[in-house]
Amino acid sequence: MDSSRQPNRIENNTSIVGDITSEADFRIDGTLEGSITTSGKIVVGEEGKITGKMTCVNADIEGYFNGILEVSELLFLKKSAKIEGEIEIGKLSVEEGASLNASCQMRGNNVKTLSASDSNVTSEKTA
Repeated sequence: MDSSRQPNRIENNTSIVGDITSEADFRIDGTLEGSITTSGKIVVGEEGKITGKMTCVNADIEGYFNGILEVSELLFLKKSAKIEGEIEIGKLSVEEGASLNASCQMRGNNVKTLSASDSNVTSEKTA
């Protein structure tokens, strides 16, 4: 990310209804009803609440999200996170205590299907 761009913030006790598009990182400690799209990272603070659609490269969520979540790289759910809806991600990291009640699809070429020959299964004969 270009360090000359300042991150945007939606402060606690602030509510926005509508759609947001940005190239910079975003931190949300207030409430957003609508969509947010950025080519950077989105951080949803513990008091943050998003209902709608979120599209970004990376995301750290401590607060609440309900809707469609598209993260092309890493989604990190902290212990206070509460997620509902549909998510499509590159990678997922979840702290113990986080609530994830969503359909989840991982994309990318990092998924490998194991076959019987890959699992090194050996058979043992007993008398």
